[in-house]
Amino acid sequence: MKEIVTGSLGYDYIMNFSGRFADRIMPDKLHQISLSFLADKLSKNLGGTAGNLAYTLKLLGEDPYIVSTAGNDFSDYRKFLEQHGIESGGINVVTNEPCGSYHVITDSSDNQIGAFYTGATKYNKDLSVVTPDKQSFVVIGPNDPDAMKKFVAECRTQGLRYLYDPAFQIGNFSADDLKTAIEGAELLIGNDYEIALMEQKLAITHEELILMGPKAVITTLGAKGAVIETRHEAVHIKPAKPKNVSDPTGAGDAFRGGFLAGYLKGFDLAVAGQMGAVAAVYTVEKYGTITHHYTKDEFVRRYKENYNQPLPL
Repeated sequence: MKEIVTGSLGYDYIMNFSGRFADRIMPDKLHQISLSFLADKLSKNLGGTAGNLAYTLKLLGEDPYIVSTAGNDFSDYRKFLEQHGIESGGINVVTNEPCGSYHVITDSSDNQIGAFYTGATKYNKDLSVVTPDKQSFVVIGPNDPDAMKKFVAECRTQGLRYLYDPAFQIGNFSADDLKTAIEGAELLIGNDYEIALMEQKLAITHEELILMGPKAVITTLGAKGAVIETRHEAVHIKPAKPKNVSDPTGAGDAFRGGFLAGYLKGFDLAVAGQMGAVAAVYTVEKYGTITHHYTKDEFVRRYKENYNQPLPL
């Protein structure tokens, strides 16, 4: 089975702030925020939601196919994909824009404030996920909102299975857009804030969201793990233990890749979720989103260390 991974391709500019955002934010002044933080570290790394997730899938033996647009500064990124055996044939390259870029600052409590410059990502709406291989599984990750709506429509028309991950684009969708996407999705994923925001926009309860259509709704909880809910059960995933905490950027994408690798292999939701948790700690331990590496044997050992059970990977 081929995983068609949509989303962004770009560069992450990661900064660290030694204090706490909470100490600088005045709740009674939220209507006129004007803040700046003195960063004591800056790093530029390869990133983007599509690249991050595809990298984890490849490490775990899957065959991701990225459908996204890159810019005129893509050459180093292409070399990285080629070195790791990730196919780049579905990537459209434009010459009049750079790749997208994510600028994020992390405080001492691992809270983050970030902004994404779309760059070449704006052209994703010109792409398509239509494929003659009806066994393909599509990841509709956060990128250009028009592209995401198009990919949802194509998946529903073509009968393609898909994971829906609107993330930071939720505010750019109408309630009807979200309803259409969620009802047709096999999987819905978001962190606890994003899930609550979807419920607010749809004016529904959490229980009603679970019943909307997906086989499972996955809520990531950062350092607290995750919960995977179906119409019949709620599976609580304990977090894996990192050897150190360097940078949380990309942990959510790594979780998604690990979960999806297990889910598409037919593992139960608990095992798939635990795979996501193990994948996430690898990136937390390194500065950057795809600066880490592991073999499948190393991953299996790490899984057993955390969950005291074998993983038939």
